[in-house]
Amino acid sequence: MKRLILAAATAAVFAGATAGPAAAKDITIALIYGKTGVLEAYAKQTETGVMMGLEYATGGKMEINGQKIKVITKDDQSKPDLGKSLLAEAYGDDHADLAIGTTFSASALAMLPVAAEYKKVLIVEPAVADAITGAAWNRYVFRTARNSSQDAIANAVALGSQETSIATLAQDYAFGRDGIAAFKEALAATHSKGKVVFEEYAPVNTTDFTASAQRIFDALKDKPGQRVLAIVWAGPSPLTKIAALKPERYNIALAAGGNILPAMAAYKDFPGMEGAIYYYYGFPKNPMNDWLVKEHEKRFNAPPDFFTAGGMAAAMAAVTAIKKAGSTDTEKLITAMEGMSFDTPKGAMVLRKEDHQALQSMYHFRVKKDWANQWDMLELVREIKIDEMPIPIRNKR
Repeated sequence: MKRLILAAATAAVFAGATAGPAAAKDITIALIYGKTGVLEAYAKQTETGVMMGLEYATGGKMEINGQKIKVITKDDQSKPDLGKSLLAEAYGDDHADLAIGTTFSASALAMLPVAAEYKKVLIVEPAVADAITGAAWNRYVFRTARNSSQDAIANAVALGSQETSIATLAQDYAFGRDGIAAFKEALAATHSKGKVVFEEYAPVNTTDFTASAQRIFDALKDKPGQRVLAIVWAGPSPLTKIAALKPERYNIALAAGGNILPAMAAYKDFPGMEGAIYYYYGFPKNPMNDWLVKEHEKRFNAPPDFFTAGGMAAAMAAVTAIKKAGSTDTEKLITAMEGMSFDTPKGAMVLRKEDHQALQSMYHFRVKKDWANQWDMLELVREIKIDEMPIPIRNKR
């Protein structure tokens, strides 16, 4: 989608003449994302969601309180040092009033101190690592994306209804390790009957899972109860490659959380598999999601995806906050956003005052046996609501 560029208006003041009222200053929002790199599919969805969210929130006018919205985009290529410098450039050179981003958790973590240095709001979307609203957090950081604990608790609710021995496979960086730590904590917090008995971490770009799978199979094959391998993975899922190694030989079932639609195409070979997901276009029933699905299908000939909804949520948070604050002044925005409820395609989210994490529903899904089309993948078991998920507060506020 093309970058939206809107020229700033200025009022001319002539010597000896009475100046007219100053023209309204543009509202500048910076979107920083990994448009190229390992997570580019996620980033492109985020951009689409942000732009459609701004359109929806402003009734197509692309202005707030008479001020035009200017969106500038910057590609951090999922590189932490680049993300850090681009955010500084957005705040310092481009005079962004606030920023949204980024895709890769390591890049988002690198960006957090920049928000504090420039004393500007950063809305984190879609990076997931718990540390973003935990140990690395500062008061200028808000997150509309779900965090690892929300993923973990939702999956614990979905998978932990019976005695289960669980092995995990995740990527060896902040997203994967935070996700598994949160999953283990969630199993205990939700009084799940499941227990993690083995953890396997693989490099981000792993393509051969033979060695990892063998270690997992050896660890699980003699364990009691149901045996499950839970996969936490960003990008193309290793599910099919693991399945090709025949875990059923050891009565090991596979489980995976939600992902983008292309990645979940592989789920067709796993009818009945259950897990938890942040968003699937057919699950939420509200006017905003109805609009998003209809418009996205009309414009792109496909339903909106996982991170499209996330981008729209970030845009809705930004517009709601600016309207509530009546300003883009940072302190007024922080006051407006702490505890703020705002509408999203998933329904209402709430930015928790203590750590600025968006509390939100998740969805327990089951893979359909028969798909009517390539997008008809999941059936809803139930919505997992905010009050069912005891999300830990991990910051040092």
